[in-house]
Amino acid sequence: MNRRKSLQILGGSAVGIAGLVLAEWKWDLLDQLSHEGFFSFHQEQTITAIADTIIPAGLPPRVPNSDAQPIGALSTGTDKFLIRLFEHCYEVEDQQKIKKQLDQLRKKGFLEADKEAREQMLLALERSELEEEQQFFKVMKAETITGFTTVKEVMVDYRNYKVAPGMYLGCVDVTTEV
Repeated sequence: MNRRKSLQILGGSAVGIAGLVLAEWKWDLLDQLSHEGFFSFHQEQTITAIADTIIPAGLPPRVPNSDAQPIGALSTGTDKFLIRLFEHCYEVEDQQKIKKQLDQLRKKGFLEADKEAREQMLLALERSELEEEQQFFKVMKAETITGFTTVKEVMVDYRNYKVAPGMYLGCVDVTTEV
């Protein structure tokens, strides 16, 4: 292979990678502009980040000798559960309080922060003197744990839950003595 051909391949690869980066940026922008839902695009991202901070991916199985894969809040869909729960099951005034706290977290740079900084921001809400911030943290923590611990992956694979323990024999011969 000659040098000119190699340079053409490298140049084409660079253009292709740049195009993929541009396409990803374009789709992200399109998602933000065309987002429809109860929560805004950034509020949903904040809920997802909170769930991932409270229950990060990679938790080891609790059942010994289990072949279950490590999971976290995002791999079980806990963030989607939270979004639907807050939208459909909470009163309007509570929904507004949640939205307000999500916006405040975003303004503090929660989405751009690393894991440790996110943990510190959430713990600061727990220790806050403002009742709204404490309530927000309690609700987010409790509902995230509820959403995570009630999915099939956790109940069956990690807690070894059986819907009907034991064995069911529906059709057996019964002997009777007269």
